[in-house]
Amino acid sequence: MNIIRFIKNWTLPLAMIAGVVSYFAYVRLPFFAPTRPYANAVVGVVQPLLIFSMLFLTFCKISFDELHLRRWHLWHILIQTGLFAILSCILMIFPYLHCRVLIESAMLCLLCPTATAAAVVTAKLDGSAASITAYTIIINLAVAVIAPLLLPLAHPHEGLTFLPTFTMILHKVFPMLICPLIAAWAVRRWCPKLLNVVLKVKDLSFYLWAVALAIAIAVTVKAIVHSTVPVEYEIAIAAVSLACCLFQFAAGKRIGSAYGERTEGGQALGQKNTVFIIWMGYTFLSPVTAVAGGFYSVWHNIINSWQLYKKRERRERKEIKGDKGRYS
Repeated sequence: MNIIRFIKNWTLPLAMIAGVVSYFAYVRLPFFAPTRPYANAVVGVVQPLLIFSMLFLTFCKISFDELHLRRWHLWHILIQTGLFAILSCILMIFPYLHCRVLIESAMLCLLCPTATAAAVVTAKLDGSAASITAYTIIINLAVAVIAPLLLPLAHPHEGLTFLPTFTMILHKVFPMLICPLIAAWAVRRWCPKLLNVVLKVKDLSFYLWAVALAIAIAVTVKAIVHSTVPVEYEIAIAAVSLACCLFQFAAGKRIGSAYGERTEGGQALGQKNTVFIIWMGYTFLSPVTAVAGGFYSVWHNIINSWQLYKKRERRERKEIKGDKGRYS
């Protein structure tokens, strides 16, 4: 029982460690050699299925009447798009800056939409999954519009025009967000018996996210190991991504607190779709900036692990106080 409790308490750190260990074991053990040509294809199928499943379970528990715009959503969008626009203008005015790669890395970390799994982690932290789901949809739409407008100016690229870029971004981010939302709405409307079964399942979406996280960390380690970026650049990009992560969690919590949704605000601005960062870096900016997504994945999951630890610590203190009150 102690082992099971330990695993439950430290699910995210264990998933991250499992991802790192799994990658190095997979590439070094000869036993897995025949499967390596198919690894990317398998991950490309398994991970979307895991994400779809965990979002479906989470969305089934959401009242769709709660999916509406909040005031803090507007402040978050202003921060993300405004900072991205400012950095884009800097690159337009000074296209030959030596620190260009670092500015592009910051642009990706700031504009990147909220992770689809943020609703799962927010619910685990006793926040509103509906509130952050609404923001996730809104910020994905905002990114799909603002990125095609500014990227061709900040980083000129042959064939990079608004409509193709807009279509590519929508195709990348929306299927994994909208499809489970529609499926959950259909179940809530027409399959009440199935809905009752889903509502009885506790924390399954969180553990599905842990498995998806282990796979994501393995892919991140692969990207960093195979990167041709000089070590000093990797360290600088890691520092930039960490600064962006800390800033966004702090700003998100501060804004969210003003509207009674501190947890939701922090997760909405701080927890990112890091696969999107990697894809954007490779597709639209300098390929070396894709490393920023790998490092950001590590930072925001460390922060999530710490938040879950503090929440558990507070709960245990309350339980101890309650026991003392009963027996005093």
